[in-house]
Amino acid sequence: MCGRYSCAKPNIERFGLVQLEFEYEPRYNIAPSQQVPVVIQQNEGNRLLMVRWGLIPYWAKDVSIGNKLINARAETLEEKPSFRNSLEQKRCLVLADGFYEWKKESRIKKPYRIALQDGGTFAFAGLWDSWLSPEGQRINSCTIITTTPNKLLESIHNRMPVILPQNMEPVWLDQNVAWSREVHSMLTPFPEERMVTYEVSEVVNSPRNDRPECIVPVNRLF
Repeated sequence: MCGRYSCAKPNIERFGLVQLEFEYEPRYNIAPSQQVPVVIQQNEGNRLLMVRWGLIPYWAKDVSIGNKLINARAETLEEKPSFRNSLEQKRCLVLADGFYEWKKESRIKKPYRIALQDGGTFAFAGLWDSWLSPEGQRINSCTIITTTPNKLLESIHNRMPVILPQNMEPVWLDQNVAWSREVHSMLTPFPEERMVTYEVSEVVNSPRNDRPECIVPVNRLF
């Protein structure tokens, strides 16, 4: 599961956007139902959108289904009606620079941040959809795909978000690339040797706390 992450200083330029329609504000503690940055492909090229985290399929009756669809298991994507429409035409990149998991130690759970060793921007494999409410309001939303953990993460949690290698990001976005066994094979654990994990302050426990302190290692706070 991926239920909280950060996107503080994204390298947006590397995603080849046709234009940047708004100025992105740094986020240190992103939670479900909030607006998150994703890259999608349209006819004119790659666009950066802010969408709701928690997928609302186009056929849904109301937004509440999104609370249950913040993540999508890579192993069962094709089996779920909620994701079938998005697999072909609505794959997206969810921009991030770290994510959080809570490790149970004795009777407490300690928060850990997981990031790339170089501290850079990466992209979760995501799916998005567009839903029209009965009142005529258009809501774009997304889900983050998860897979089994690599060796670095397996002692913390039994799932991890799929982080796409940079050279695979264009393939994932390409609407001309049909969903296939080859595309599905991209949804694997990211190499542990390229990642780092460290304990962070319990301030991250509350999504109301969205500040730089969230991403600072505990041993640097004292």
